[in-house]
Formats: sequence, structure tokens, C-alpha cells
Amino acid sequence: MNSRTAPFDELDRKILTALMANARTSFAEIGAAIGLSATAVKRRVDRLRETGVITGFTATVQPSALGWRTEAYVEVYCEGAAPPRRLAEVVRNHPEITAAMTVTGGADALLHVRARDVEHFEEVLERIRTEPFIRKTISVMVLSHLLPDSPEAGASHVAPVDASDVR
Repeated sequence: MNSRTAPFDELDRKILTALMANARTSFAEIGAAIGLSATAVKRRVDRLRETGVITGFTATVQPSALGWRTEAYVEVYCEGAAPPRRLAEVVRNHPEITAAMTVTGGADALLHVRARDVEHFEEVLERIRTEPFIRKTISVMVLSHLLPDSPEAGASHVAPVDASDVR
């Protein structure tokens, strides 16, 4: 968050809750629900954006509609100490990686991968493994989402038109 963060109160929390439930909710609808005018809600949303509390607005899409039918989490184990900056460079080169983070425990990083099918997933995994500092990977395939409305169940970006061309 930005160092200019203004006080964060209960009305801000209610606005954020409404926008997180549906980012297309109008300022008038939010205002009516929490007792503010649409203009007051807009001012607060603008302030929350300026201070970095709100980082953007997005649509959640059913991944299978975009061609992503296979999903897995991949633990990445590095040779020596791979700096997070280097790992970030690597994951940006793979459009099938929808989320990546460094983690505690045995693995150095955890990747969320979406692919067209198992064969495509295997190709992605092989591309990841070609990085010289990656010692091993352990994959866990997703069978179903127990919380289907969670952000992890939806897609945050569109699959390449022909992801087989991405190598």
C-alpha cells in the first residue's frame, strides 16, 4: 500500500465488501446500502485507489470457456538460492502460469498452472524444468473446486489463441 494511506473506516470496509462481491455495483447502489450518496462513495473509491487499497477491477471467467480444462499446482525446488526476482522472470514467460509465489517449507515456489489438457500441462512442465536453476518439481492436479465462487476457481486472463505455439 501507498504511504499516503488515509484512515480506513467501517464505511470503506463496506464499500470494499460490495465491490469485491460485484465490481460492477454502481456507486448509487453501494451508497443506498450503506447510507452514503453516490458522490461520497465515488470519492472514497477514488481515495482507496489512490492509496493502493484498491489495485484494480477485473472479471472472473469460467476457465473452461477460455480453453483451460486442466489445472495444477506445481511446487518448484531450486538449486541453491534462487532469488524471487529471477523466479518472477521465469514465470512471466509462461502464460499458463496464472499465479506464482515464493513459499516457506521444502519448496521454493508454488505455481498455479492452467492448461488445455494433460498433454499441454506436460509441455508447460517440461518448459519450466528447462530452467538451469530448477532442481525438481512436484505437481498436484486439481480435480474439483470445493469453493466454486473463489477467485482460484475462475480465470484471470485469457488463454493464448494457440497455446501450443508458446514454447
